[in-house]
Amino acid sequence: MSEDRAARILLVEDEEDILALMEYTLRQEGFATVRASTGRQAIEQARRERPDLVLLDLMLPDLGGAEVCRRLRADGDTAGIPIIMVTARVGEVDRVVGFEAGADDYVTKPFSPRELVLRVRAVLRRSRGDLGDTPALRFEEASLRIDEERHRVWVGGEEVHLTSLEFNLLITLAKRRGRVQRREVLLDDVWGYASGQVTTRTVDTHVKRLREKLSTSADLIETVRGVGYRFKEA
Repeated sequence: MSEDRAARILLVEDEEDILALMEYTLRQEGFATVRASTGRQAIEQARRERPDLVLLDLMLPDLGGAEVCRRLRADGDTAGIPIIMVTARVGEVDRVVGFEAGADDYVTKPFSPRELVLRVRAVLRRSRGDLGDTPALRFEEASLRIDEERHRVWVGGEEVHLTSLEFNLLITLAKRRGRVQRREVLLDDVWGYASGQVTTRTVDTHVKRLREKLSTSADLIETVRGVGYRFKEA
């Protein structure tokens, strides 16, 4: 598992049997793990350990997982850490709540160990900017500047901190500039979801968050009604 370089994963779960299963599964695959059983412990551990990824239960005894996610995203030291929500809640509304809080992916209980490992590896690849063999993007126009190789974005000269998923969504749209991207295509290419696993509302939620962060450059991402999104042509 050299590609994962023994990535360190913070496991946030208050049920000991599930925590033990996740820890055993991930360690068997060569990952290092850190534990937390409450929301406040999770925030402290994330700030101290700087893990490569957080597996975060939505239902915790003190702070809810969505609130933990929001606080991690609001802190410059932890804003870029990928987060996968893990929960027994299976409704689409619950998925959207997690994504709106800043989660990169969502795994429902009961999960198979194989699914968990595949999701972890997929999110880690995205967080490292592995989107295939296309050349790294360097974009600069109006107030927006993107440096894919350095995984950085600036708006009006100020750096904007995007989650790994938001960054990859922006890169995917920018590299296909002028071409309409259907929501189903974006779900497959950016999230790695097969059709039917989650509704296209997930894409709309993330585009909305991305536009908010791009502020004055938000109009570069155009909505093509009834179809999807397009990065504006020059």
